[in-house]
Amino acid sequence: MTTLHERIETPLALQDTFDFIADFSNSARWDPGVATATRLDDRPLGMGSRFDLGVRMAGRVSQMEYVITTWQPPQRVVLTGSGSGVAAIDDIRFEASEAGTVVDYIADIRLRGALRLVAPLAGGAFARIARDARDGMQRALDERAKAG
Repeated sequence: MTTLHERIETPLALQDTFDFIADFSNSARWDPGVATATRLDDRPLGMGSRFDLGVRMAGRVSQMEYVITTWQPPQRVVLTGSGSGVAAIDDIRFEASEAGTVVDYIADIRLRGALRLVAPLAGGAFARIARDARDGMQRALDERAKAG
């Protein structure tokens, strides 16, 4: 298992930050590792909401389904994802700050099946993916703060 941990601070208000990030159908707007993101249900966003993500891995796009498994607005959302050869738990916490909102993002990624064999070699690639997602999240949230 690989654990990635990123933290950012944005001038966007706590509730607005939570609403945007917790809705994983927005993830393609801030994570360059996500090619497509679609909501799979039409009920109010919350516990059990499901998302289909096309995730860029090893030069191709693989489908992953994510489900919200913890819902504590506006402080925390946990999404559990699974796809071909990979499982992930994304634990995202939000805290109001003097400047706006601090986002603390922990992703536990577990490669399964034949992909387990490359897991020890994937650490650097996962770290780069995490930095790119962090930078994309920072840009998207800061742009929302400026527009609002």
